[in-house]
Amino acid sequence: MARARSQFVCSACGSSFPKWQGRCPDCGAWDTLEEARVDASSAKDAPRAGGGAGVGAGGNPAEARPIGEVGEATEAERLPSGIAEFDRVLGAGLVPGSAVLVGGDPGIGKSTLMLQAALRLAVGGTRVLYATSEESAAQLRMRAERLAPASGVAEGGGLPAELFALADTNLARITEQARRLKPRVVVIDSIQMVYRGDLEAAPGSVTQLRACTLELVYAAKEAGWAVVLVGHVTKAGTLAGPKLLEHMVDAVLTFEGDRYHAHRVVRAVKNRFGNTLEVGLFHMTGAGLEEVADAGGLLAETYQAGPGSVVCPVLTGSRCLMVELQALTATGFLGSAKRKAAGVDGNRLAMLIAVLEKRAELRLADQDVFTSSVGGMKVTEPASDLALAMAIAGAHLNRGVGGPGRGGEGGAVAAVGEIGLGGEVRHVAQLDRRLAEAGRLGFGKVLTPKGGKKAAPRGLEIVEVGSIEAALAQLD
Repeated sequence: MARARSQFVCSACGSSFPKWQGRCPDCGAWDTLEEARVDASSAKDAPRAGGGAGVGAGGNPAEARPIGEVGEATEAERLPSGIAEFDRVLGAGLVPGSAVLVGGDPGIGKSTLMLQAALRLAVGGTRVLYATSEESAAQLRMRAERLAPASGVAEGGGLPAELFALADTNLARITEQARRLKPRVVVIDSIQMVYRGDLEAAPGSVTQLRACTLELVYAAKEAGWAVVLVGHVTKAGTLAGPKLLEHMVDAVLTFEGDRYHAHRVVRAVKNRFGNTLEVGLFHMTGAGLEEVADAGGLLAETYQAGPGSVVCPVLTGSRCLMVELQALTATGFLGSAKRKAAGVDGNRLAMLIAVLEKRAELRLADQDVFTSSVGGMKVTEPASDLALAMAIAGAHLNRGVGGPGRGGEGGAVAAVGEIGLGGEVRHVAQLDRRLAEAGRLGFGKVLTPKGGKKAAPRGLEIVEVGSIEAALAQLD
């Protein structure tokens, strides 16, 4: 019999080491190594759908064949949740036999989103098992009754009979109930609280997380369940044990937003059945999460142009969002000036400040620069360079891009373009879609790279700028 041995696994990056260390040598995180008991034989003949490891369909050993002789894969079946924004991120719905990990900060609304999705699935006749490990079944019913009106439940009709609630943390009892009920969707809220009784490790440890997730993934593929795991994030904003869980599941979704603001954003970090560029937009209300179908809702109707504020059309998957980028400069200390970015790439911010100093001759070395994207969106694409640079310059010079608020006479001004190290403004992808969205939402003028007039819709004024100096000349 093979002896069980101990190894220490980093909860931040997933690396394993034979001895405990205060700092992980791979990722540099402190106090993240946790002891895990490993049986040398546990990796052999791991259970899989359709047979053990190395076993093909029908129990026959798998054989290598020319790729041209492999049968064509059929398109995966989908289970639409009834929440269009959630299905958009998943790629049209849940896939039977798949495992999805949903992560986010505590209190951001993960449980609310999953319970609303479970209610809508049950209303449509899909059997759902909702296993909660953080609250009682009575508490889950109270939340379900509060969210029922916003989840398609008919008034006075009662909660759907196809939604089953289970308050338990033991994985064996959860899977036993799932095999008895034969649901199509199983929601585990949350995976950090679920444990296997045959393991000595505490719930939430690396050993328990890995073992419980693997068993649920294998059970999902064998029984055809669509398993959704709800997970918390660490203080650094990453999913707990990310490298241990991400490669096990088929999709990883993050639920983002400020708990003190109403907007919520769902985005895919990994998705084997869809696009990772899509985002789902929600608005948190007292009755639950409401979908934001029109991306223009992120930009307030009362938006007013001013120094340090520029709007940029940003592409996220199949939609274009008009995101307001804001900047503020304040007198700091030469050699220790602050550079703070919220919702934008900090490395790109540093590059743009250097370009503004070198090419536009702005003195920012002794200025604290603060930048943010409004509405809870994370803007990382280079197409936002021009808008962000103009916001920084406008805040420093106390000059705006001009134009009244959106919907006013003449419309507001937006900017889009990538900035190179030489100060040139470069072309961006799908410029026609960005300009069409700006025109639809009432913008009157857009600053673009050279060639923008060819893609402009009728009625939208285009100002082509070839360099950062020409763009800053548009500041009033």
